[in-house]
Amino acid sequence: MKSKLLFTAILLLVLSADAVYSQTTTWTTLVSGTNQNLYSVFFTNENNGCAVGEGGTIRRTTNGGANWNAATSGTNNDLYEVFFLNSTTGYVSGVNGTIRKTTNSGVNWTGLTSGTNSTLYEIFFSDANTGYVAGTNGTVRKTTNGGTNWTALSPGTNNTLYEVDFTPAGVGIVVGESGTIRRTSNAGANWITCTSGINTQLFDVRFSNLTLITDIFAVGAGGRILKTTNSGVNWNSLTTGTTSDLYEIHFTYPTVGYAVGENGTILFTSNGGTNWTQQTSNTTNRFHSVYFPVVNVGYAVGLNGTIRKTVTGFVNIEPSNKEVPDKFVLSQNYPNPFNPVTKIKFDISTAGAIDESAVQLAIYDVLGSEVAVLVNGVLKPGSYEVEWNASNQPSGVYLYRLKTEEFTETKKMILVK
Repeated sequence: MKSKLLFTAILLLVLSADAVYSQTTTWTTLVSGTNQNLYSVFFTNENNGCAVGEGGTIRRTTNGGANWNAATSGTNNDLYEVFFLNSTTGYVSGVNGTIRKTTNSGVNWTGLTSGTNSTLYEIFFSDANTGYVAGTNGTVRKTTNGGTNWTALSPGTNNTLYEVDFTPAGVGIVVGESGTIRRTSNAGANWITCTSGINTQLFDVRFSNLTLITDIFAVGAGGRILKTTNSGVNWNSLTTGTTSDLYEIHFTYPTVGYAVGENGTILFTSNGGTNWTQQTSNTTNRFHSVYFPVVNVGYAVGLNGTIRKTVTGFVNIEPSNKEVPDKFVLSQNYPNPFNPVTKIKFDISTAGAIDESAVQLAIYDVLGSEVAVLVNGVLKPGSYEVEWNASNQPSGVYLYRLKTEEFTETKKMILVK
């Protein structure tokens, strides 16, 4: 029921707060190779992803969705959520307390003991060791050792909980049936009731920015989208223009988001939810999940093995300042060492007659494996700043590389936890 903002960069303009967004209008059909319902999708980068669903179905791609291959999950239980910590380690959850783990990018999966028979609609890790599941009968369970052991938490409700989301600082939100919203500020030790103002199902909840815990969105039945700007104390209903149930919401930038649901619904906002426009999905099948591994590449999955992809979700960023850097520069990240958030500044200059550059800024581990793509698109000359949240990466040395048609540079940074 959920997709996370783990590897999606928060791109901030150094020179100006103004930015230009391009709305996606085209979602192309991908062949999943299954007719089973798909309930969740997660990509660790543009090419590598998993979709999970009905009857223990797991489908994997290593080429951006061009081909999908079956993986043996080891269960026939419906799987409702997939979540990856990094390029190799991932988890799924589902019916009858099912939790399974992979350490080889989804090729093989082994069972974990959850300690409950509740259906687990959500699994989420805030770091390599700390994870949470949520499900029927108000179930919330927590692990602090990577899933080996799970202990029960008490959110204060017996209602079914469809979603849980946590920040690295231990602030968490769960949502569920009858408009249920519960909040914790101490990693689940204590929970308080938030008043949603509705009594219908809420299927998903999302911090739009993991470093800014005030702005949170929830989606649910009847086209409902709720927003809070004070960490859940008060919630306002947003105008969406649809009455179709919405099952998931995902942000690629603090103000740029997507919501998906019944009847092939895909909604888009570029102004923090003030306005939502419907995009053409070319299907009436229900979408259960949407995920963007980078700001301009996204996937949606749903009923009968439906998978759609877009490659133009967030096309361009344009600083309004007319000052143009006289050369390409990749600055040292700061702070460095860092834990877990760091910022990277870079300058894009002109090169001859070229007034725009194809830019990629990517993160790699010391073995050369791609960890995250922070920027991947066309940028005009200007100064930019990227924030990377590495809360779900282990301590160590990482490399970051800025690459354009005219310039390539790589620098080191150190994550210390």
